[in-house]
This record gives sequence, structure tokens and C-alpha cells, in this order.
Amino acid sequence: MLTKDKVKKTIDRMPESFTVDQVVEELVILNKIEEGLKDIEENRVFTTNQVKQELNAWLK
Repeated sequence: MLTKDKVKKTIDRMPESFTVDQVVEELVILNKIEEGLKDIEENRVFTTNQVKQELNAWLK
């Protein structure tokens, strides 16, 4: 989950002038990173071999 502090830090790293779309894009990226880190913490990840097996099944 995003926090105000993380959002503020993201905005502070941006240039002085930016568009709303740029802010939204940065926040979406930040949110996706946070979700990925949470998935890692909760062991909701795939091994390399699992991914290879899935890809092989899709490519058949």
C-alpha cells in the first residue's frame, strides 16, 4: 500500500514542471513495485522453472 510519505518522495524527485499524466504514471509504477514487494513477502512468486513450464504450455 502506498503511503503519503512515499507519494511525496516520488513527487519530490520529479522535475519542477510536469503533467498530471506523468504523476499518475509515476504513482502507478510505484504502486506496482509495492505490490510486487508484498507478493514476495507473502511468497506469492513463481520459480524460474515454474515460469518456463507455463511458457512451454502457452507456446504449444
